[in-house]
Amino acid sequence: MREAESLDRTKQWGGKPYPGLGFDFDPQWYLTDEQRDLQERLIRACHDVIRPQAIVSDQTGEYPWKSLEALAELGILGCIIPRKYGGRAENHVGVTMITETLARYGCPSTAVIFTMHLVSVAALLFRAAGNEEAVKVLRRIDRDCFVGSASYTDPETGGHFWYPKISSVEIVPGGYHVRKKSAFTTSSGYARWMITQTVSPNFSGDYSDLSVFLLYADELKGSPGVWDAMGMRGNQSGPVEIDVVLPEGRMIGPPGDGAASNDEAIDPLAMLMFGALYNGVALACMDLARGHATKRRHAQYGQSIADYATTHDVFGRCLIDVQASRVYAFAVSELLDRNTRNNDWTLHEDDPEAMPRTAWTVWPFKAKELGCRMAMEVSDRMLQLHGGSGYSRKAGIERLVRDAKAGWIMGPNNEITRQIVGRWALLGAEAADFWNQRVNEPLLLNELDKLDEDGKRAIVARLARDISD
Repeated sequence: MREAESLDRTKQWGGKPYPGLGFDFDPQWYLTDEQRDLQERLIRACHDVIRPQAIVSDQTGEYPWKSLEALAELGILGCIIPRKYGGRAENHVGVTMITETLARYGCPSTAVIFTMHLVSVAALLFRAAGNEEAVKVLRRIDRDCFVGSASYTDPETGGHFWYPKISSVEIVPGGYHVRKKSAFTTSSGYARWMITQTVSPNFSGDYSDLSVFLLYADELKGSPGVWDAMGMRGNQSGPVEIDVVLPEGRMIGPPGDGAASNDEAIDPLAMLMFGALYNGVALACMDLARGHATKRRHAQYGQSIADYATTHDVFGRCLIDVQASRVYAFAVSELLDRNTRNNDWTLHEDDPEAMPRTAWTVWPFKAKELGCRMAMEVSDRMLQLHGGSGYSRKAGIERLVRDAKAGWIMGPNNEITRQIVGRWALLGAEAADFWNQRVNEPLLLNELDKLDEDGKRAIVARLARDISD
């Protein structure tokens, strides 16, 4: 009965019917009554606060604190936090809905900030048991609009964000001396706390031996106001430098826990949210194009743009593609919910060895690639559907087109993501080889066969030196 009712409701935008696609083109059947109510309240917040702020942020680069405060008022910044710590205990389906809704009706930059904030929250939740500092942060998230971020990307390794080459940790009396440089960190200079990942203490060359740390804003050097980009201008991405001594309680989880944190907390949620985010951007473009196409008329033919068969073909194809991408994201969300007691993070407190998301990691990776690809393709087609008026800032579509380009290159970029999925599918999970540890022996021997005797002797001599060292 509830599904039928949702089809009859008129989507509201500032007290008037929404000019874009209605609820009959939204997969509302995935949502509970409570999630539908939250969705409607978030859409109102987008109309009243978040979309106007998106325009300001795009024009000036202003960090969207007003939008983040609106999310905190709705209890969304800490939405996945268990009720025992003051959160909503939202499941993966709810997170997908929130992220898509925020990007579609509100602000893609704010949606990126929210994504990086929430994956940082997940890193804390993964090992919150017994860590008083982590729990203290979790309790402040919505109450204090306590925005966090994840500082992982390394200037030397590009989109392979899980590979922290420029990092070191030294055990010192009472804690750890942490050194790290990060490249593109969302909310750089604005986030009030951050999660970062480095090699572990006593590092011996194995880059899968990683550790996770919690830092506050005054313990790192961010780059406020440096971000000046083509799109996503409000997310204030920039370099971060860390050179600080942290007390023992700031290591989140035991030494060497970083790879498990990536597999269970960071990657599944981040990739799923990126997919939902860029599905939302694609839908925002389609909403604007629908409004334009139904209103713009050609006097010489007495028809609107929406009356032409070519428009039907372009719009229909884009809608089918985007719906496939978003239903895929919701289906993966539902899969994760079935395997995590409905996204109950306390399961890791009950069983620290539990890794229920990890077995399904490849599925969120596919959601990321698909959503980001749809945003690129659909935004371009919706710009063309606008015609010349689409180039005007007033139309709104050009801002979304610029924002849509960012997802493809966000780490891991779509090329890297497809390579991971392809290797995994063809050669097994071990072939993904995130830390470049798997030796391709046939290729190695083939290359050695190309050497003459002098070349082979040089290789033997080099290997002998390596062994002796």
